[in-house]
Amino acid sequence: MALPVFRQPDLLIRALTHRSYLNEHPEAGDDDNERLEFLGDAVLDFVVALWLYKHYPDLPEGRLTTLRSAIVRTEKLSEFATQLALGEQLRLGKGEIDSGGRARPSLLADAFEAVLGALYLDQGVRAVQRVLHPLLKAEVDRIVAAQADRDAKSVLQEVAQGRFGITPRYRTVQASGPDHAKVFTVEVCLRDEPIGRGDGPSKQAAAQAAAAHGLQTLAARSDSKSSAGLAAPETKDISTGH
Repeated sequence: MALPVFRQPDLLIRALTHRSYLNEHPEAGDDDNERLEFLGDAVLDFVVALWLYKHYPDLPEGRLTTLRSAIVRTEKLSEFATQLALGEQLRLGKGEIDSGGRARPSLLADAFEAVLGALYLDQGVRAVQRVLHPLLKAEVDRIVAAQADRDAKSVLQEVAQGRFGITPRYRTVQASGPDHAKVFTVEVCLRDEPIGRGDGPSKQAAAQAAAAHGLQTLAARSDSKSSAGLAAPETKDISTGH
């Protein structure tokens, strides 16, 4: 997927300019992307809210709000930015580049919002919708199917206690990267069996990712048992259901 051609290329250049680039290249005389990020954040919220309102007419306000929150979180916006190859186009200072800035989720998410703000100024809200709608369709379908707009840890706890009578346990198994860009890996277990693992910029985010993976694991097992004509497990053996 690619961005449309800008009528005012300077807007796109500004949207892709991080302040670290200007700190090292004051002679460039450009503005950084922070003001466009501010505008793009508002445009993004509006376009997502309108799309959800039209496509899910039966959902209550509370569920629409949680869906929007699931879509506009940093990790998801950074994925959208990656699909548009924004990381490769960012103007960054050498320090940011050397520390992995082109792949940093927070920086990519900010750039994505800035590009949306620039596109809105350049061509209006319909151009923003043409970029966002294809991204939203696939993502929202997945979120609704997996209930990913709900807190994954809470859902996993409900499932684990309801099906097995036990509470999930989380443990941090790895922390890597420099102090300013740590990546944590968390594993979730039911009793002593690992059922999910996730990465994130904080232990809380990694635990949420691990819980979401755990839910997928349990759902796959449930589907496998159903297709084989087996009854839902009544006992607490999570690996076999016996």
